Amino acid sequence: MTDPVTICTVFPPRVNSLGLWNKSDSWPVHNYTLPILEFEITLIYFVTQLTHLFLKLFGLPVFAAQLLAGLLLGDLGLDRVVRHSSRGFSLNPIFPFANQEVLNIISLSGYTLFTFLFGVKMDVGLVYKTGRKAIYTGALTLIVPLIAATATLLILTFQWSLQADEIVQLLFITSMHSLSPSPVIHCLLTELRILNSELGRLALSSALVSDLSSILLTGVSTLMTVMQRDPDKPLIDLTVMIVFTLFVHYVCRPVMLWMVRKTPEGKSVKDSYILIILLAVFGSGLISHAARLSIVVGPLILGLAVPDGPPLGATLVRKLDFMVNRVFMPVFVTTSMMRVVVQQEVPDGDQTAVRATAIITLVIFLSKFVASLVTPLCCKMPLKHAVTLALVMTSKGVVEIAGYTIARDTWIIVHGVFNYMMFTVVFSAIVVPPLVMLLYDPKIKYAGYQQRNLMNDKPNSDLRILACINRADNTPAIINLLDAACPTRECSITLYVLHLIELVARSMPVFIAHDIHKWDLSNYSYSDNVIRSFTQFMRDNDGAVSVNVFTAVSPPQYMYDDICTLALDKDTSLIILPFHRKWSTSDGSIESENQNVRDLNRRVLKTAPCSVAILVNRGHIRCTNSSAEGYRVAVVFLGGKDDREALTFAKRMVKDACISLTVIHLVDASDHEESHNKWEWVQDNEMLKEVKQKSIGYVSYVKENVQDGTRTTRKIRSLMDDDEYDLFIVGRRYKVKSPQTLGLEDWSEFPELGVIGDMLSSAEFRCKSSVLVIQQQQQRRRWRD
Repeated sequence: MTDPVTICTVFPPRVNSLGLWNKSDSWPVHNYTLPILEFEITLIYFVTQLTHLFLKLFGLPVFAAQLLAGLLLGDLGLDRVVRHSSRGFSLNPIFPFANQEVLNIISLSGYTLFTFLFGVKMDVGLVYKTGRKAIYTGALTLIVPLIAATATLLILTFQWSLQADEIVQLLFITSMHSLSPSPVIHCLLTELRILNSELGRLALSSALVSDLSSILLTGVSTLMTVMQRDPDKPLIDLTVMIVFTLFVHYVCRPVMLWMVRKTPEGKSVKDSYILIILLAVFGSGLISHAARLSIVVGPLILGLAVPDGPPLGATLVRKLDFMVNRVFMPVFVTTSMMRVVVQQEVPDGDQTAVRATAIITLVIFLSKFVASLVTPLCCKMPLKHAVTLALVMTSKGVVEIAGYTIARDTWIIVHGVFNYMMFTVVFSAIVVPPLVMLLYDPKIKYAGYQQRNLMNDKPNSDLRILACINRADNTPAIINLLDAACPTRECSITLYVLHLIELVARSMPVFIAHDIHKWDLSNYSYSDNVIRSFTQFMRDNDGAVSVNVFTAVSPPQYMYDDICTLALDKDTSLIILPFHRKWSTSDGSIESENQNVRDLNRRVLKTAPCSVAILVNRGHIRCTNSSAEGYRVAVVFLGGKDDREALTFAKRMVKDACISLTVIHLVDASDHEESHNKWEWVQDNEMLKEVKQKSIGYVSYVKENVQDGTRTTRKIRSLMDDDEYDLFIVGRRYKVKSPQTLGLEDWSEFPELGVIGDMLSSAEFRCKSSVLVIQQQQQRRRWRD
């Protein structure tokens, strides 16, 4: 038992100092609130970032760094060092007692906004759309631990004769530790970059199912704690929250819908509206606190009432997300961990409660882990993936940190129990992420499958293509390209259209399969115009084209997984991606660029389970049926598997009498035998034989001798200056060394297009020809499980 300490504070507190150079005080800022607060936040940020630089080498997320920073700044590190080095002063002068309340208010306000933002991002309606696997998993991971822990608590109560206050603490621990909060699962999946994977979607859906019951469970446990002290108050508090919930639904939500209607399309919500909502957030926190519930319950209910997506939800997320997650939340997590006191022995009064807590948390972990395995294994999920899902569902994070911290500050749990539970969170944050990365790799499913490319498709077989749409102008360009591919009843095209939409103001990715046969104008969706356009394309090519439309709403960095997974599931031979630049159809200038689309294209090229094509649309791709002068296509052929894949696609196009094809074969003038692989040379000549004999359609073959990269550049520039072709088709030939392109790789602006594709797509020339760059499927070795 430590001796009591007398602390003197000044009221009202002095906020800002007279300046650093004021000589009236030895240290002019130590008695002022604002300078100390700024120094504390800066120190927390510095230690957190420094710790993260070290921990990320081991694959640990930033949350683990924040926890460790709290320990280093708290009793385990800086706090103990500073107090012991201070002459007879038992308190930390860096985090003085008078300023702790200010720091606590800042951190708790940050967590309140964090909970509100998660409510804004959460779509409760998705619970009704989740599959049985997610529903059963989410229910079992909540119910089974509760039953097991409650049974254990009853046994301990009779065996150890637990006191009433100890039973209340253990009930709180049981309800809190049995949760699988979706904010925790979402943060973990995001840090591990598997949010959009099949396992990530299942884990997040299961957590969402569990959350609905968890909110009620947390409220009940808190009311039970209050009932122990005053049996009459819980009924009043429950009535207050019911009235507040009805008020939010019938008053606040209609007001926010009115704000949306008053906002012009494409514009941001007025700042005054945002200010009103923020005031309502903190007001709702006061109401829930007055009802003796957690201060974050009110903001969560208000966040769920915010209309999803733009403009209101998107504006709130855009304005608050960075400040909350990068400034407030690190302060909250770090200051919560600074409350932990490292003790060699647990105080005598806390020993029974701590031992019981240790037993119950172990029972909860084991029962939750086993419960998480049941449904996946019954659904024939691989054991490694099922174990990974169980680890994710048992992980702990910021929600548990907040619950234990608030319970400790309000004396619901004693210090010994608080210390133990915080160390369980630290253990989870350190152990779970590396194990998940070790057991689960979402890219492994793309490796080692059969050859799926254009060259290996049987003649006149059904061609399966996945076309991706990022913006409105992609639709007519892809439709016209596919129309030029000459679909017929004998040589049909099965088209899968994936409309990619950036996830805004939502936490859970959505993948929608549209039934175009049941679609009509009354069934509005995000992909309304896309569905209409491709449905008309299918009708115009009745019997030759079948269309299936999908919509993926996900973060840009995870869209590649939607594309590759759909291509794998549908057994496609080609993925068509739009280029990230938008060109003006009038003068050929650049209208806009989207770096997210470029990053997406590069990820797909690296991961795709089939061939990939990038379409650079300069507005010159038109429907062949509407062209009176014919459609002119050129293939620049240097050799290699990508060029052969490009020529295979071009050969399919010349089945249409309106299309003429010119194959420009750039041959090494030096003709060194050692400069090319003999087997590649044989395959190239076999591919060109049909073209040279002119046995297919309107085809012409031109052979050009080039000595080096300079001659190749001149030839390409002459083709662009002549501007006599509507479409160039080239192979990517990434990192393929040849005398024809020697030295040109270093000058490529967009390596994802290859050397020739990059030159043809250059903005230096006002060429109106579009470009299709094709990469043949990259075979990978399949790893053994």
